[in-house]
Amino acid sequence: MASTSIQTVPSSSTSAFSKPQPEYDVFLSFSGEDTRHQFTDHLYHALNDKEIITFKDDKELKKGEPISRELLDAIEKSRIAVIILSENYASSIWCLEELAKIVECRERGILTVLPIFYHVEPTDVRHQKKTFEEAFAKHEIRFKENPKKVLNWRAALTNVANLSGEPLKDG
Repeated sequence: MASTSIQTVPSSSTSAFSKPQPEYDVFLSFSGEDTRHQFTDHLYHALNDKEIITFKDDKELKKGEPISRELLDAIEKSRIAVIILSENYASSIWCLEELAKIVECRERGILTVLPIFYHVEPTDVRHQKKTFEEAFAKHEIRFKENPKKVLNWRAALTNVANLSGEPLKDG
């Protein structure tokens, strides 16, 4: 179940030319293995304390489970995606599926993206070096019948790593 802060927002009529009101201010994309109980929890609570409606998936998915429709819908219903890129982010198929959806929404102009480079160098993310390189080597073997999927993930990662973001070494 996703954790969200609930806030009442006055309803307003929307014309055919306006975008629907987002349900969430922020969608957090993160590797639970790396940051769920530290940085991501602190960020989530800080945002909620400021009454910023934040989507953080609290399910710890098991290997082999597909990404939920709820998660992909939450991305589309958010104003901003904060992507916490950490050492094991690219090891997670769910993170990469989220990332691909986030980039798709950004390209459609419905989502602003802020990457945070948590204990990783932006250049390692951009060029898929170190743990990112290792993760993609495994994905290429696992998805050898669907190389477009892996290429899409690589492109999404490069796209996000080319954005101006926040590097965090401590925390």
